[in-house]
Amino acid sequence: MKLQAEQALHVFWVSSLMPGVSQCGLEERQLHPVIKAFLCGSISGTCSTLLFQPLDLLKTRLQTLQPSDHGSKRVGMLAVFLKVVRTESLLGLWKGMSPSIVRCVPGVGIYFGTLYCLKQYFLRGHPPTALESIMLGMGSRSVAGVCMSPITVIKTRYESGKYGYESIYAALRSIYRSEGHRGLFSGLTATLLRDAPFSGIYLLFYSQTKSLVLHDHLDAAFVPVINFSCGIFAGILASLVTQPADVIKTHMQLSPVKFQWIGQAVTIIFKDHGLRGFFQGSVPRTLRRTLMAAMAWTVYEEMMAKMGLKS
Repeated sequence: MKLQAEQALHVFWVSSLMPGVSQCGLEERQLHPVIKAFLCGSISGTCSTLLFQPLDLLKTRLQTLQPSDHGSKRVGMLAVFLKVVRTESLLGLWKGMSPSIVRCVPGVGIYFGTLYCLKQYFLRGHPPTALESIMLGMGSRSVAGVCMSPITVIKTRYESGKYGYESIYAALRSIYRSEGHRGLFSGLTATLLRDAPFSGIYLLFYSQTKSLVLHDHLDAAFVPVINFSCGIFAGILASLVTQPADVIKTHMQLSPVKFQWIGQAVTIIFKDHGLRGFFQGSVPRTLRRTLMAAMAWTVYEEMMAKMGLKS
């Protein structure tokens, strides 16, 4: 009763200040669905980034190990983890957290916002086919990837431990002064070759498995669990397929002078590390991308449902 009174008072004051604006008009002034999708995506991206940043750091360190760093001995994720904790403390696992947040929060928001727009425009309410899922995922991720490329470069360099930037702004200024605008977009092609197929394959498997498992009579309490499980399955497959592109992207962003184009990067990585080099860091990356995507989609779907929007 109190809430209704407050709403009525609000309408009265707005109507007094803005004659001609009805309650219906006020409802129309609520947040646009695309803005809601952006906000839901940003919140889900924040949660998953905070939780899984250590896995991203371990992945970057494993990918940039040189043969001289460990001789003939193969170094695994646990060894790198212990080295980081021993030399940089436990908080060292969250190095690169600021650019990760700056990249992921708007980046995931842009992805989900673009995805929602494309779905509304092209699908018009009907469920996507397998090909449509791939195209929607690739298109949305490409838009987000281009927008956030400079922050992605900084994030990778922070995580590598080879650069000592004081802040994100200082990093942007330093890279632009020494490498020009190309430095801010180094590895963009490899990034898109990694992210676009990942999102396309992920959305394909996610939407298809979810449509097979979910039914109208299913208890609502099980829906988040099923969404998360479908996300895990889709994330593992998509991560393994796109792992080589991720390795190439990391090297191009850390050493843009040495790795100037994709063909050259492929040749050098194969020469230095062999075929195995294209799958360095696959375990932490698969864990992170799978858990992060599954959590982001689960949170996103729940928030969209609470806002009365169909994702």
